[in-house]
Amino acid sequence: MTSAPRKFNRITPDQRKLALIEATLALVGEKGVQGATVRAIADRADVTQGLIRHHFSSKEELISAAYDHHMTTLTTLAQATVDPTADTARSRLAGFVRATLTPPVVDQRSLALWAAFLNRVQQDAAMRAIHQRTYMVFRDHLEGLIHAALTESNHPAPQDRTRRLAIACNAVLDGLWLEGGALPNLFTPDELSEIGLASVGALINIDLKQKAE
Repeated sequence: MTSAPRKFNRITPDQRKLALIEATLALVGEKGVQGATVRAIADRADVTQGLIRHHFSSKEELISAAYDHHMTTLTTLAQATVDPTADTARSRLAGFVRATLTPPVVDQRSLALWAAFLNRVQQDAAMRAIHQRTYMVFRDHLEGLIHAALTESNHPAPQDRTRRLAIACNAVLDGLWLEGGALPNLFTPDELSEIGLASVGALINIDLKQKAE
């Protein structure tokens, strides 16, 4: 008995690659990186294995693309929820902190995916490069917001100090994000974001909660 031929939708190459990436992320979330085989990805995306190889030279390249997409999406979500026309630099920074520590950025699936990829990041140079680049995109954005808030408050800081503040604030946000994704029912609504605002504010000596509420 032969199986029915697959039906292929006519979509652009970029749309097809995105569909393959999304299928990969779904499998990684369910079964880990090892469970995201080329066969399983093809079945999930309803395509042939040959079509996957047409777009990606190897499973490793597809896994790397999926990780890049996941990490970039988290930063994009945090940035997209901040009003760029907010009247003060302090309120823009506060908005970014809030967005980083509330759904959809704080999410059990997002944390599960990050954790599933982590071992590969430590072992694979390409994955490590993606991790570094996406980390720097987030941290550089945070550093820019901190610099603007300090300048606005008449306490401008040299670049090296602003960089160190961004590293420290990023570490606080990462820790709260991890706890929020791992134990979402442990915290009251907005509790993590309120802690984040107080902690980042204390590090840079600016009251972020004043304009955020």
